[in-house]
Amino acid sequence: MLYLNNRIVSEKKALISVFDHGFLYGDGVYETLRAYKGVVYMLDEHIRRLFRSAAMIDLTIPMTPEAIRKAVYETMTANSQKEAVIRISISRGKGPLGLDPALCPKPTLVIMSSEFKKYPSLYYQKGVKIAVVSIRRNYRGALDPQIKSLNFLNNILAKIEAKKRGAYEAVMLNYKGYLAEGTITNIFFLKDNILFTPSISVGILDGITRKIIIDTAGELGIKVHEGRFRQEALCRAHEVFISNTTIEVMPVAEVDDRKVRTSPGKITKALHEGYKRKVIQYITHSKIS
Repeated sequence: MLYLNNRIVSEKKALISVFDHGFLYGDGVYETLRAYKGVVYMLDEHIRRLFRSAAMIDLTIPMTPEAIRKAVYETMTANSQKEAVIRISISRGKGPLGLDPALCPKPTLVIMSSEFKKYPSLYYQKGVKIAVVSIRRNYRGALDPQIKSLNFLNNILAKIEAKKRGAYEAVMLNYKGYLAEGTITNIFFLKDNILFTPSISVGILDGITRKIIIDTAGELGIKVHEGRFRQEALCRAHEVFISNTTIEVMPVAEVDDRKVRTSPGKITKALHEGYKRKVIQYITHSKIS
């Protein structure tokens, strides 16, 4: 079951026009969320970012934040799900061929939820391989990565290259050659007990999980440095990990065929445990409220 525009429908009835500008041009925005024990984690933060992305492309969302919040839970309930991955997508909507947004009088809103499938435990026990690819992250003056856009071709090209190199995830550099982010992840690395991660200013999405990890590090007394780093910094790192809403904190064992010194390292483990504690606190507070 899915939520399409203003109602729950079956997958067979969830039909969208081939003239929808999301399909034709990738014109739209989205958010991916994760639910734990029936509670959608950081839902309000994701909805705020959804509205921000929409505003950045001059797209008016046809529902209020509270209505979207309600629709997300309606979708999960319709699918009898407690542990779920949710995606909210909003496209420019149906309209004749042409790039003018005014051609589309009504946006299309879709909410999908699917049962969360755990990642292989080996990924967390041993770590995954990542590759720094030749595909550059979009230049923010052309397509700002702060917009969580349906137009994902930049990331897809990076993913294709990573897969050809046997890597789980790609890491892209920005147009100046500084570390940016993965196709669907933010990247962190540790050296001398300092946690490093690319700054928002290099042209990356301000990941919600990224912020939680930075906050958690501060609470654990771990110094955090957000800045501009070259690819070589990963080679010298003692620990490396990637993060996003669904994988949480995933250790990296190999970067460009070079073994990371420790995977998973003690700080990576501590940050993942700290992240999980925040999830539990959030769920507990939400259920009490």
